[in-house]
Amino acid sequence: MRTTILWNDNWIFEKEGKRGSITLPHTWNAVDGQTGPEQYYRGTCLYKKTFERPVMEEGQRVFVEFRGANSSAKVVLNGREVASHDGGYSCFRADITEALSDSNEMVVSVSNEPNTRVYPQKADFTFYGGIYRDVYLVVVDEKHFDMDYYGGKGLYVTPRLNGNEAEIEIKAYTSGGERVRISIDGVTEQEFEVVPAEDASCGYVACGKITIKEPHLWNGLKDPFLYNITATLLDGTKECDRIYDRFGVRQFHVDPHKGFFLNGESYPLRGVSRHQDRAGVGNALTKEMHKEDIELILSMGANSIRLAHYQHDQYFYDLCDEKGIVAWAEIPYITVHMDSGRQNTISQMKELISQNYNHASIMCWALSNEISLQGVTEDLLENHRILNDIVHEMDPIRYSAMANLFLLETDSPLVTLPDIRGYNLYYGWYVGEMEDNDKWFDDFHSKHPDVAIGLTEYGADSVITLQSPRPEKGDYTESYQAVYHEHMLEMFSTRPYIWGTYLWNMFEFAAAGRDEAGDPGKNHKGVITFDRKQKKDAYYIYKAWWSDEPFVHLCGKRYHDRIEDNTEIKVYSNQKSVTLFVDGVEVGNESGEHIFKFNVPISGVHTIKAVSGELSDEMEITKVSEPNPTYFAPDKKVRNWFDKKDEPEEKEGYLSLSSTMAEIQATPEGKAILDRMMAAMTSRTAGGMGEGVEISEAMQQMIARQPLKKLLQQGGMDIESDDIKALSNALMNIKKQ
Repeated sequence: MRTTILWNDNWIFEKEGKRGSITLPHTWNAVDGQTGPEQYYRGTCLYKKTFERPVMEEGQRVFVEFRGANSSAKVVLNGREVASHDGGYSCFRADITEALSDSNEMVVSVSNEPNTRVYPQKADFTFYGGIYRDVYLVVVDEKHFDMDYYGGKGLYVTPRLNGNEAEIEIKAYTSGGERVRISIDGVTEQEFEVVPAEDASCGYVACGKITIKEPHLWNGLKDPFLYNITATLLDGTKECDRIYDRFGVRQFHVDPHKGFFLNGESYPLRGVSRHQDRAGVGNALTKEMHKEDIELILSMGANSIRLAHYQHDQYFYDLCDEKGIVAWAEIPYITVHMDSGRQNTISQMKELISQNYNHASIMCWALSNEISLQGVTEDLLENHRILNDIVHEMDPIRYSAMANLFLLETDSPLVTLPDIRGYNLYYGWYVGEMEDNDKWFDDFHSKHPDVAIGLTEYGADSVITLQSPRPEKGDYTESYQAVYHEHMLEMFSTRPYIWGTYLWNMFEFAAAGRDEAGDPGKNHKGVITFDRKQKKDAYYIYKAWWSDEPFVHLCGKRYHDRIEDNTEIKVYSNQKSVTLFVDGVEVGNESGEHIFKFNVPISGVHTIKAVSGELSDEMEITKVSEPNPTYFAPDKKVRNWFDKKDEPEEKEGYLSLSSTMAEIQATPEGKAILDRMMAAMTSRTAGGMGEGVEISEAMQQMIARQPLKKLLQQGGMDIESDDIKALSNALMNIKKQ
């Protein structure tokens, strides 16, 4: 029978000639991948291990199993190459039996250096190098469940509901044997004959169907029930191999007018996106860290997770199954299409599906993310058609999906190619205003009423120390991020046709290409900090909308030093009324939903307390005479929000910072200025992902309507700086057309 040995100890790591002992999981970018582009190491490193021949019976085989090595790996045992693998987020195995000696040395070379064939190569997150998930040694009988087909377990369970019964289709792939015994706890035990598989690469297969009467459904957060299944491979009377798994009986569908349905009932997907890394650890997470992540997500009231932008750890999918979270799974076919990368997208998709097929939580296999940044070519379209066909050939019950870049025209053939799709929209952060999100969805649903549409990314960056009484787009304050998400939640509530929404992002994450707001190497859109220790105010507005756990939360606790004479005190809560106390004296009571605001005069140090029934929250604020400089990003001018700003003058009949992009574009001199400005803005968007970007006609029209002043502000430029004043003077010498 099968023996599985955790093989994480006693490895030697070698980087650029330097060696040291380590324990897996491990990444060499745990620090430099989080500090900005200057120090980020992408190259090839070695992992070495010496070991004795494992205890084996005659006729047994030995496999080494890597759960994740990023991005490409080559495995050499005693000088003999036994495996190579391209793709940093999926499991792969090597049969090492023939290469074994009594004493052995294994050398694994792992590379995350740039190339033109393995995805991802360009994206707004760090590509951590290393063997960053568990490694196992697996000893099996020569007749065993399949270990070779794209890293899967060999057992595939397809549940279909039919009235009060569930038909459970079983496929078990093997390397031989006569029969497979299937046991479903509390249901039945049946045996199915092993026969040659139609696909010769799969060896042998046992197929059959089992009926469950009155099945216990996997029903999301309400009741995430899972059936335990055991498969035993028999050869005569001998039990050769045994594997275990779980599955859930459920059905789901997306209605383009009414949204997502689970088991026949409306089930709006209140989702977040998640990257797998964290501060000081990179992507070499422990099980405890994975569990903490899912508990934090649940605490906010979310019921769905977009697992971006790659295959995540099996343990995390297991947690989604157990907790009842609906999951979006995807491959890292992202940002920029590579003509030489097609085979890698195919292998990564087959691995994703093969290794995760039985997870009840997964509702779709996503083909790509924002792949149209540099335009849509025929090769790109053909690549997507192939992936879409693979999804439907391998999985008859789940959707194919895509997350589209906000620049992609809505009539592009990419939009309707998969079963469902979402757009990644950043109106109110990178471009436009918050209200443009509302208009975009209304326009899309009006023009394409029978096309299911979701929102697969949206968000605004905030550095937790930055605060403002008058938050503005582009200021990176915790204050603006909260206001932005207030608007987005209101927008979702009136559009039931949006089948799912996915906040970008639940947690801050490493993006080595970024250098913003004085904290380089990170994407700050998370509503919880990178170390998971602090929840931003925006976390609590989601909790107010989504969670049933009673609470009150005072916003602006980190905005301690306040320059204004009258300050706004804002409270988030899922209760119906909130009472505010200042220095122990009641100053107001407000009834409402989610957000409660109070205007409070301040003159010194004050204790603020919000109360609802037995619930309360407390903070201290102080009236100051000068703004606290730590509340502003290093590249922003510290200013007193209540003094008149020294804004550049405007001349009648001439251009100015208040002129729209279209007005400036209409003059040759103005166009030259805009070309320089747009190049800077595009390179800033999404951590410098804008090189070669194609801007859609609709986006160009929206940009043309924007005053230059707003675009400069959202580009991170100080409107009161000497450079902008010089720009203003130049514009005021150009006559309007």
